[in-house]
Amino acid sequence: MPEALSAHRARKRFGQNFLHDRQVIERIIAAINPQTNDTVIEIGPGLAALTRPLLEKIPHLHAIELDRDLAARLRAEFPPDRLTVHEGDALKFDFARFGSDLRVVGNLPYNISSPLLFHLASFAGQIRDLHFMLQKEVVWRMAAGPDSADYGRLSVMLQAQFRVEKLFIVPPGAFTPAPKVESAIVRLTPLPADQVAWRDPERFGRVVAQAFAMRRKTLRNNLKGLIAIEAMEAIGIDPGCRAETLSVADFARLAAIESTS
Repeated sequence: MPEALSAHRARKRFGQNFLHDRQVIERIIAAINPQTNDTVIEIGPGLAALTRPLLEKIPHLHAIELDRDLAARLRAEFPPDRLTVHEGDALKFDFARFGSDLRVVGNLPYNISSPLLFHLASFAGQIRDLHFMLQKEVVWRMAAGPDSADYGRLSVMLQAQFRVEKLFIVPPGAFTPAPKVESAIVRLTPLPADQVAWRDPERFGRVVAQAFAMRRKTLRNNLKGLIAIEAMEAIGIDPGCRAETLSVADFARLAAIESTS
């Protein structure tokens, strides 16, 4: 085990698994392809496995780290003109403070991956792209299409705003401690404003969440009180089908129907 890894005990409450495989790190950096003038924000830098090679490519990096001990280690290793460490919870972070055209990267803790993705989606207008390491099953759900077991609320909500690309799988042995699951790298690129699926994001989110609330039930049951059966039929959507059969565009058409409540 590398000395830097042995010096810090991974904390379960923070979902810490530290990347150490050099080949994997190089593939991630190549996928990000950071350029000199990029504004890059790293979430969960940990023991700086990505931080160091990123700083070989760009003059300055922002890092958001919840673990105060790791934040202190980062400040001790890197001068503030190269690395700005923001100690805090990425789930509560205002990414708009960094301006626009942001590039956000990180090895995300699996236990907060979905809520963090939804939080970041609210800043899509300021973001150029996102590159994340996540549990493989989560990445598969993010990129899944209709009529598949992986397709659900996460798929629809992200694909409504982003182009989602599965890049490559990372084996458990690339981490210390090794997780019990495979990981994967994913890239999310915000869609142009005129291609975003919704007109009213709150309405769209409510329709999608309620449609998938009970996967085995039909739209007729799940959307009762929110969208009238006749209104679904009027736009060519069968109230007897399940949410998993609808495309993102179908959900956009449903959300455009005025509420019955």
